[in-house]
Amino acid sequence: ADVLADLAKTFPPRMIWRAVLAFHAGFGGDFFNLRRWSERVQWVASHAEEYDEQLEFADNKLELLGETLLILFDALDRLADEWQKINPLAKALLQVALDARSTRRIRCKVFARPDILQDQGVVGFPDYVKLMASKASLEWRRADLYSLLYQGLVNSPTGSAPFRKFVSDTCSLLFFRHPSGWALPSSLRQDEKLQEKLFESLAGKAMGSSTKRGKPYTWLVNHLQDGHSQVSPRSFFAALQTAARQTSDDFSLTIDYRGIQTGVQQASLIRVQEIREDYPWVQIVMEPLRGRLTVPCEDTDFDQIWCDSKTLETLEATLRASNESVKLPPQNLGQKSNGVLLDLQSLGLVQRMSNGRIQMPDVYRLAFGLGRRGGVKPLK
Repeated sequence: ADVLADLAKTFPPRMIWRAVLAFHAGFGGDFFNLRRWSERVQWVASHAEEYDEQLEFADNKLELLGETLLILFDALDRLADEWQKINPLAKALLQVALDARSTRRIRCKVFARPDILQDQGVVGFPDYVKLMASKASLEWRRADLYSLLYQGLVNSPTGSAPFRKFVSDTCSLLFFRHPSGWALPSSLRQDEKLQEKLFESLAGKAMGSSTKRGKPYTWLVNHLQDGHSQVSPRSFFAALQTAARQTSDDFSLTIDYRGIQTGVQQASLIRVQEIREDYPWVQIVMEPLRGRLTVPCEDTDFDQIWCDSKTLETLEATLRASNESVKLPPQNLGQKSNGVLLDLQSLGLVQRMSNGRIQMPDVYRLAFGLGRRGGVKPLK
């Protein structure tokens, strides 16, 4: 980020990313001998025609070899500490990724968070829609999460053989060994009924004395979803790890449903800590709500508590007083409470129901200390 900040003071962001592409494409000539990024970007900025010639040469060479160069970009939210600096860099990167599509053998793959791609300051350039035609959403469905769990267990260094026997006895499935390890049968990767049957053998059929409170297979994922109905594998495994550790050795099942409830609480702590690290301002607006708000509720309930505690004034003062810009501040703070709620919604921390009320998913609600009638108790 520091190198990018220095380069951005002198060069247009697009020249920076073109230099990155040139470096990985293996440009020769004078460019090859340059060792500092400032020198490389300067060369790109002052050799437009030669840049195109070198790019065509690199593309032709890859074509002859039958190879494709894939340049991967990730962590766009860490390009800088301010949206005002991140946005032009992210926009320029997407433009260069679009330019690369004019070649046959050079492609850029960009991992971008949904909230970045919602900003017109990033995506507002001609032909952006062409780039989005090749977009793939990284979404973890319930079947994907359990498939990942079973794939890990079947290749466990200590429990692989017992687990394979357990699956064979429970579901009458056979496994095949590949050089990289044991492969999960395709039916156990895709068939949710089969996945649930296996998980019932591990965790039971109900989250209590009956299924009225839910089934472990569905309950776990439902209570780990954020406002975009997404579950991170990290949260999923954190909950299961806690559940397994909480289950006593003399319990009749491998996992106790009460351990799953505790696991969701632990996963909530981890997820909220991640949010605090990425968006420190969230802690400022959420802390006054602890123990004072029960969801679902009206947006005016948020506004009232924030007004009583002067939360937004505190946030604005913190932003002004900080010697270094607060990392990724809310983009819609100018719209006061409604704007902050929009930012929380874009991050998946809250969701607006069909009746207009505001709901908070358990994966955030528990650690932030908000109540919900009939739900898992929040952490104090």
